This record gives sequence, structure tokens and C-alpha cells, in this order.
Amino acid sequence: MNDKIAAAGVPNLRGQMFRAKRQMPDAEAREFLKAQMTAHVGTIGVDGSPYVVPLVYIYEDGDQLYLHTGAHQGHFLTNVQRDPRICVEVSAIGPLHKGKRFACDSALVYSSVIVFGPVRILYHDREKKSWFLDRLLAKHGDPSWVFEPGYPLLDQIILYEQKIEVLTGTHSAGLHH
Repeated sequence: MNDKIAAAGVPNLRGQMFRAKRQMPDAEAREFLKAQMTAHVGTIGVDGSPYVVPLVYIYEDGDQLYLHTGAHQGHFLTNVQRDPRICVEVSAIGPLHKGKRFACDSALVYSSVIVFGPVRILYHDREKKSWFLDRLLAKHGDPSWVFEPGYPLLDQIILYEQKIEVLTGTHSAGLHH
């Protein structure tokens, strides 16, 4: 695909930032990625159409990010079985700062991180699925919850491991920068 783009004279902009002053340092972008709750994950459909789905995820450090879905043959699984390239986006939106004279002078406060890289499907890795669910409960659950030990329904989820090839973060302080 990248060869086709290059041959067509179209630059590959994956991971490129046009507003360098808004780019987060890598460490800050990774901390932001750890802290967010929901990822919007883009895949490529069989007909070339984009498909985006919100998923919970775990990112702790390093170059792997983990996502999961139910164990069914839906759009997401079908798409990544055919083409493992995915794009993950997480964001936090703040207030809109009012422009001085015109509405188009207004500016939104926001932070976002984009992650590119292929995903590997971990169908039967019960140990990694248990690790993921432990981390998911720690991130999203209530610390007072008590459960029986173990995860007897592990076969009802599919775990995905994304290899982070490109990670960029951006932040806008709105009109106060």
C-alpha cells in the first residue's frame, strides 16, 4: 500500500504533525494514553471502507497496547483477520474558548494521542486474557468490588495486542497558549 502511495506521488503522512508547537513529548503522550478510558479504533473493511469502534483498552508501558472484543465474528474481527493494520485514537476534550471578533477565531482545548501499528489476535492466551481483565478491573472498576477468583468465561472474549509502530500526541491550550 505504501508503495502505491509513493508511486502516486502522495506523501505518507502517518505520524507527521503539522503544528509542532502542539506536539506532546513522547513520555507525556504515553502517560496520557495510559490514563484515558476508551479508544476509538479504526480498521479497514473488505471493501476498503473505514470502520471505527470504541473499545476499552490497556496500555501500561512499552510498545504494546491491548484491546478486547466479544468472541464473535463481527466487523472488527473480520477486518483485522484480513488486514491487521489498525489506528487507535484516545482524546479528552476541554472547553471552547470564545474568539475575539468572529466565531471562527474560537479555539477548543483538547489533548489526543494516535497510535498506528498492526494487531495480533490472541485467541487462546488465557494467561494474557486474565492479565488484561485484572488490569481492566483495576482501571475501570470499583476497588470495593469482590469476586470469586478466576475468569471462567475467558473463551467469550478475544484479546488483541497492537504493536505500537508510531505514537503521536497533541495538545491545544485553546486561546491561552
